[in-house]
Amino acid sequence: MSSAPAIIVSSRDHARLDALLESPAYRHTPAARALMEEMLRAEVREPQDMPADVVTMNATVTCVDELGGETHRLTLVYPDQADAGAGRVSVLAPVGSALLGLSVGQRIDWETPDGRKLRLRVTEVHPPAAPADGADR
Repeated sequence: MSSAPAIIVSSRDHARLDALLESPAYRHTPAARALMEEMLRAEVREPQDMPADVVTMNATVTCVDELGGETHRLTLVYPDQADAGAGRVSVLAPVGSALLGLSVGQRIDWETPDGRKLRLRVTEVHPPAAPADGADR
C-alpha cells in the first residue's frame, strides 16, 4: 500500500469528529482509532479557507476505482446518518475515514469487506449545501 496522501480538514469538522470520537459509543473501536490517525495527520483550516475540491463531512464525492473501472458516488456522513443503499457512507467506515480530507486527483488504496482491492481516485467533490441562515458556517 502506498503512503497516505496529505489531507485537509475544516476546523468545524475536526471539532465535531473529535467530540464523536470521545463519545463512549465509539471511543475504543478500531474505526475510531483509524479516524483519529487520519485526523492527527490532517492540516486543519477554517471552514472559509477550505478548498472547494476537498472531501468534507456531508460532501458528495465521485471516485473511480482505477483497478476495476467502476465509478462510485458517495456522501460522507456521521454514523447515525449512514445508509449504504443510498450511498451515504459513515466517516467511521474504513472507506469513509480514508476519503475524509482528500482532494480531486488524490487516491487511496482500499480493501472492501469481502477482500476486493480498490484504488479509488477522487474525480469530483460537491461540498454540502450551506444552511439558509448561515448558522453552520
